[in-house]
Amino acid sequence: MAERLVVIGGDAAGMSAASQARDRRGPDDLRIVAFEKGGHASYSACGIPYLVGGEVTDVKDLITRRPEVFRDELAIDLRLDSEVVEIDLGRRAVSVRDHQGGGPYWEPFDQLVVATGAVPSRPDLPGADAEGVYGVQTLDDGIALLRALEEKPRRAVVIGAGYIGLEMAEALVRRGLKVSLIDAAEQPMSTLDPDMGALVADALRGLGVEVFLGERIEGFAESGGLVTAALTENRTLPADLVVLGLGTRPNSALAEASGIPVGETSGIRTDRRMRTPVEGVWAAGDCVETFHLVSQRPVAIALGTHANKQGRAAGINIGGGYATFPGVIGTAVSKICEYEVARTGLTTAGAAEAGFETAEEIVESTTRAGYYPGARQIKIKMIADRRTGRLLGAQIVGQEGAAKRIDALAVAIWHEMTVEDMTGLDLSYAPPFAPVWDPVLIAARKAAKRVDQLNRED
Repeated sequence: MAERLVVIGGDAAGMSAASQARDRRGPDDLRIVAFEKGGHASYSACGIPYLVGGEVTDVKDLITRRPEVFRDELAIDLRLDSEVVEIDLGRRAVSVRDHQGGGPYWEPFDQLVVATGAVPSRPDLPGADAEGVYGVQTLDDGIALLRALEEKPRRAVVIGAGYIGLEMAEALVRRGLKVSLIDAAEQPMSTLDPDMGALVADALRGLGVEVFLGERIEGFAESGGLVTAALTENRTLPADLVVLGLGTRPNSALAEASGIPVGETSGIRTDRRMRTPVEGVWAAGDCVETFHLVSQRPVAIALGTHANKQGRAAGINIGGGYATFPGVIGTAVSKICEYEVARTGLTTAGAAEAGFETAEEIVESTTRAGYYPGARQIKIKMIADRRTGRLLGAQIVGQEGAAKRIDALAVAIWHEMTVEDMTGLDLSYAPPFAPVWDPVLIAARKAAKRVDQLNRED
């Protein structure tokens, strides 16, 4: 009799795990059933702001694999609109509610993959449940927001200045709305240092977004169940719709209720092979707790890159192979207005919290040779260990051609290079792509000099 694998979650981690397991074990050996509570599976959640903004014009363009591909070509029984509401570890079964009207029913498993993703943080404030207040986490959320835009709203308020909040603010401006952005922090993007975040705030203002920093949201006004305004401690901002961009948290409640252990970040605990402490139960994606290779601490970071890699590792192992997910360093990139924003490793505050004393340098340069048409500004910040010179973190804010330089810095951090090591990197050069001294090399050289100076002062 074929072994039964049940996968909870039909997006990046879950379907990567299912596909990899199928690649190694045929349907006569392993039956795979995947449950997705929404109406879509295997899609690019990162593309939702561009769908809302109009750069992507068809929802289908965000779907990586159609459901029939999983069912017909991979023999994976993918069931959409099917929500797992309970995991019974003793019974080795999950309870499923069919949103089309069927169930609930029990589905048995021998092996289980929990890939329930993350849930948006939703404030417990007056009016937060009013119609017109949207979280944007799933493709269904994005479609719901698109439908709201068909009603021709004029004013929008975005709560939260992280990646999602900023991308959604830009998307709504592109749709012709008057947009206000609220965040309790003094600068946007807590994953950047304040001096780099200030550049992002300036870019938003240049786009026409009203930016209110250092203000807390206190609630929402509504009329007839519809949101009419966002209320801060200082002002009332009229709104036809509100988008919540307050970040996410691991969607681990289902697993925790069943007895699957979660960690201090509320993410599900796994080992490097994505096994939970429960025999035969695996977890992957935004619902898990992972390990930061620089701070050496547990973290929960919701990114599709991690989810795909973790799902792949789980699937390979279920299929009888061997794969691990070693951890993360927090590399991320985004486009905010005309600016490209990227970061990797630790911020200054994160490095201090992890016990490092730091040396920091910021350099300004151009993305191409200064004389070459189309050269754009770039600012790079490097954060190094004051004693050893090891690169701990880096941030980039710049215009076209800036952000992908973060990959070279991520590789350097991954391999624990010092900033002095980096000064000799053999990076490419041609006027259309970089100055003769690439900004990464300039920043490394100045950071190395700063480390040397601080050590001489001791």
